[in-house]
Amino acid sequence: MKSDVDKFFRFLQLEKSLATNSIDAYRRDIARYVVFLESLGVSRSTNVNDDHVTAFVHELHDLGLSARSIARNLSAVKSLHRFLLGEKITITDPTINTELPKRGKSLPDVLSVGEINQIINATRQKKSDEKKLWIRDRAILETLYATGMRVSELTDLRMSNVFFNDQMVRVFGKGSKERLIPIGTPALEWIQKYQSEVRATVAKKHRTNDAVFLNWRGKPMTRAAIWNIVKEYTRLARISKEVHPHTFRHSFATHLLEGGADLRAVQEMLGHADISTTQIYTHIDREFVKAEHRKFHPRG
Repeated sequence: MKSDVDKFFRFLQLEKSLATNSIDAYRRDIARYVVFLESLGVSRSTNVNDDHVTAFVHELHDLGLSARSIARNLSAVKSLHRFLLGEKITITDPTINTELPKRGKSLPDVLSVGEINQIINATRQKKSDEKKLWIRDRAILETLYATGMRVSELTDLRMSNVFFNDQMVRVFGKGSKERLIPIGTPALEWIQKYQSEVRATVAKKHRTNDAVFLNWRGKPMTRAAIWNIVKEYTRLARISKEVHPHTFRHSFATHLLEGGADLRAVQEMLGHADISTTQIYTHIDREFVKAEHRKFHPRG
């Protein structure tokens, strides 16, 4: 993909004659996009699809970027893909259906508790798998929902940082900032089941670096693998919403606040430096209340 990006910047410099500051801004935004795609295992422009673009937008939301910054990033990405299509380097534009966010924070997609359960229970459809990887997948989904951790935090999670007796996990977020997150009994039970029935077998095949979640070769799971697991079980659960690992994080926060959790406690669990980033979930809560009012009030 690097060569395609280089062609794009030559086009901006030679034909669009953009100012140096504008070129630099494009470089930062496109570099972030390319790194994100690579984390999903996408290395060719021709392999990018609209799901990848949607996942990137979710990533920007989770970073706490303002709507203005997200719009700027997405505008740069759209320009890149329009260029690639115009040069016939690609045959489709994966950003064509992605709208620029409106000013003010847009609300991320959230699953209901029932939908979360449907996705998690869909792992049982893979019980015939001889490698029992459905047990690992169940543990992954349970952990995502139980803790609200980021995908990168999940892939970096170490066995030594899972405290079964205390029902806590230690994660290292952005800037290696450490935090402790409570984790419920169901997730811990599935981690233990996975540890004894699956991990102990595959861990013999490779250096695990103490990572909790391993692929069938015994190597630590990648972000792309987690992303694919979530997509696969969403499909098996027959849920039509766009669901990504970040959707579990958004749902975790929303369900806590709907249940009456303190905003600052949720901020701490999510690892948000600024409480205003967490406050977006109070808006989701209000939207839920308004929807319920419209649905059930005689004059809603």
